[in-house]
Amino acid sequence: MSTLSTPAAQQLIDGKLVGASDGASYPILNPADGEQIGVAPDGTAADVDAAIAAARRAFDETDWSTNTALRVRCLRQLHQALLDHADDFRALTRAEVGMPDFMMGAAGFDVPVDGLKWVTDLLESYEFESDLGVASPMGIPSRRTVRREPVGVVAAITPWNVPTQINLAKIGPALAAGCTVVLKPAPDTPWVAAELGRLVAEHTDFPAGVVNVVTPRDNTVAAVLSTDPRVDMVSFTGSTQTGRAIMAAAAPTLKKVFLELGGKSAAIALDDADVASVAGATAFAACIHAGQGCAITTRLVVPREKYDEAVQVAAATMESIGAKDPSDPGAICGPVISQVQRDRVAEYLRIATEEGGTFATGGTVIDQAGYWIQPTVIAGLDNSSRLAQEEIFGPVLVVIPHDGDDDAVRIANDSAYGLSGSVDSADLDRAKAVAARIRTGTLAVNGGVWFSPDAPFGGYKQSGIGREMGVAGFEEYLETKTIAEPA
Repeated sequence: MSTLSTPAAQQLIDGKLVGASDGASYPILNPADGEQIGVAPDGTAADVDAAIAAARRAFDETDWSTNTALRVRCLRQLHQALLDHADDFRALTRAEVGMPDFMMGAAGFDVPVDGLKWVTDLLESYEFESDLGVASPMGIPSRRTVRREPVGVVAAITPWNVPTQINLAKIGPALAAGCTVVLKPAPDTPWVAAELGRLVAEHTDFPAGVVNVVTPRDNTVAAVLSTDPRVDMVSFTGSTQTGRAIMAAAAPTLKKVFLELGGKSAAIALDDADVASVAGATAFAACIHAGQGCAITTRLVVPREKYDEAVQVAAATMESIGAKDPSDPGAICGPVISQVQRDRVAEYLRIATEEGGTFATGGTVIDQAGYWIQPTVIAGLDNSSRLAQEEIFGPVLVVIPHDGDDDAVRIANDSAYGLSGSVDSADLDRAKAVAARIRTGTLAVNGGVWFSPDAPFGGYKQSGIGREMGVAGFEEYLETKTIAEPA
């Protein structure tokens, strides 16, 4: 069992930290060794119902949605509580998520916590009302005002890969906007969400019901979040398949739906780029957190005449990184989250050989306690292969040749997804021209970094609907009202 100092996981419902209403729980496992580190409440349908009711009541019957000063104060208290408990939060994330410390300075902890401060600063300066001036539609002089108002009750449904990043990227803007929230984390990583709820309950002035956290293991129990008419919006991050199901379930009540889904992003090296540098950087990125990131570039698209060099450099890079315990200070690639995920990645490796691919490095499960995959570079496949088309969510990189800029753009866009990508060239203008033709939500040109609290993140096509972070991410949680009065 765990030696973590973090209190046991509990749900937060209507301002109270509680277990499941029937007392049931389920184990929380450390993916690095498969050992149990704690238990989480196995929330019931009654728990989810109570959380929705509390959020609805807090939105309808308190001044949370209109009291900007209260929202600022509560969000700043939560930000400070996260800073005060940073070491424990990082240790919990390492143990529950299998995330190396390398990630904590970025999406694992520091960036999302900075993002909470950023959106609180935005709230203090945001103009919720704007004057359109006087006009005379149909001959009637009228002064028009546009107001931005909170959507209402938000169901935030989050995945296991970078839970603190995604939990805060949803509840921070939603709460700043004046919404109330029911947060439902993935059952593989309930504890970090529960700990967020504990900080809300014990270290802030959030009114009861404004923030709720439920941790049912069975996703069918939580499915009501997508159908209940008391919920005004569903904000979901996860697989495209589940996103489709949520969108369909929300359709009868015409809820607003935000979806941040899968990706199969391409890293393009043009023929004048330093291919070795691009291959090394892309292989490194594919290893981060065992490749468990929706925006990671997992297709390396390189000039055909430099293909062998790219494969060799990518393989050597991955071999130098290896897969290490997340507690190792040098760890970049840790375990995958679960046996289910390990088996899923292993099946893709089998498909790779079936399709005619070869492993330049890796290609196997690591036979040790926990859930481990060797960092893997696959050569010999084209962009039509399943390995190049489907999201694997493991430390697996497919190297694909291109025959010039137009062909590289074709390959990058030949995907159901459009979440991220990169373009490298010795000529910045040429790289930017190629980037402009790629249908994807975020792009790095010549090593630029787009991941930041003030930068919108989201995708084209089956990578989702809407944007998270930045002003655009805040405004996802607002409705627009136009008011006219006699001038």
